[in-house]
Amino acid sequence: MASSERQVSDPDDSRRTLIIIVAVVAAVVIAGVFYLLMRTVGTSTAGTTLEGAIRAGSPEFEQYASKIVLDKPEAYESKQALGGIVMNLRTIAHNFTGRTLSGLEVKGTVVDHQGKPVREGTAVSIPSSRQQELDNNRSLIVGVMLDGMTDKDDRANIKMEVTGFKFK
Repeated sequence: MASSERQVSDPDDSRRTLIIIVAVVAAVVIAGVFYLLMRTVGTSTAGTTLEGAIRAGSPEFEQYASKIVLDKPEAYESKQALGGIVMNLRTIAHNFTGRTLSGLEVKGTVVDHQGKPVREGTAVSIPSSRQQELDNNRSLIVGVMLDGMTDKDDRANIKMEVTGFKFK
């Protein structure tokens, strides 16, 4: 008598296969996210500029730049999950020009012990979603974020300076 044997698949085998497929897909998605994060870590804020700003070299810049006073900057350092270091430079800008500023561009620099720049970036603080202009005798917190540094970088000091401005 010939008996036909039929193999019945075990429900545990199909669950195991499903779990393996889901794990592989999740690993690919996580790897893609880390890849994108690694690419954005290396970007810099150096390309930020204030269009139509009064800049160094113009007579108006020399006349008013000394009247836009920056307090002594402070730096906050934090490590990123992927190993880099981010420094947030902050200061307070005071407008004593006698006119209303409609644009303010500030450059932040981390320098080494020889005074050479380690990393620098520029931030446009006005206009922003919070503040469209800065009246005379008013103040504004200005921040520049610098990323892409490592523990090996010689970070001795920080500097912030006004590089451009516009009047209303």
